[in-house]
Amino acid sequence: MSDTDSFIDEVSEEVRRDRLFGLMRRYGWIAVLLVLLLVGGTAWNEWRKAQERQTAQVFGDAVLAALEADSRDARAAALSGVEAPNPGAAVMRDLLAAAEASDATPQEAASRLMALAESSGIEPVYRQIATLKAVAMPDSGLSVEDRRTRLEGLALAEGLTRLLAEEQLAMIDIETGDTGAALERLVAIVGDAQSTPGLRRRASQVIVALGGDLPGPGQGE
Repeated sequence: MSDTDSFIDEVSEEVRRDRLFGLMRRYGWIAVLLVLLLVGGTAWNEWRKAQERQTAQVFGDAVLAALEADSRDARAAALSGVEAPNPGAAVMRDLLAAAEASDATPQEAASRLMALAESSGIEPVYRQIATLKAVAMPDSGLSVEDRRTRLEGLALAEGLTRLLAEEQLAMIDIETGDTGAALERLVAIVGDAQSTPGLRRRASQVIVALGGDLPGPGQGE
């Protein structure tokens, strides 16, 4: 009985082996293809990452070279000529160029920043930065009403953007003679847990300059 069982087991094993070889002959190419795709995909990702690093380095070198020009006008012109590899890089280039041009041509710089702020093809954070830089720029040509409206929109955001917008709104309050409103905003900034040390320091200095009282611990929150 044991010899019969052993014979049956051997036959079953041969049948399984034949089936396995048959499956390998029929579908083995799929396994080979999967391996090739895996290896090829890994190589493609590494090549793509290397290309992105090289492109970013070329862009960064071009920006640094532009910033080495002798005058702000020359730096702004050089930055404007830098080719950006992607929308994010283009925004950074334009922000830097506008900052360099703010002294000589503030209205043109502000217009460039507002064009960025109103663009729908870039990240919201870049639009917020462009708005803040434009409204804070002296002689920008933007009206008080326009600046206030834009800043009030940013003040509805969260985090540091809200506080920076409140700071600029306080500057507008001072500009229009509403010292009380400015002090109220600045005291709130000093007491806000999300304020950075630099922002608190600036707000405190303006409060003192306006003759106001700095909030004590726990106040203004």
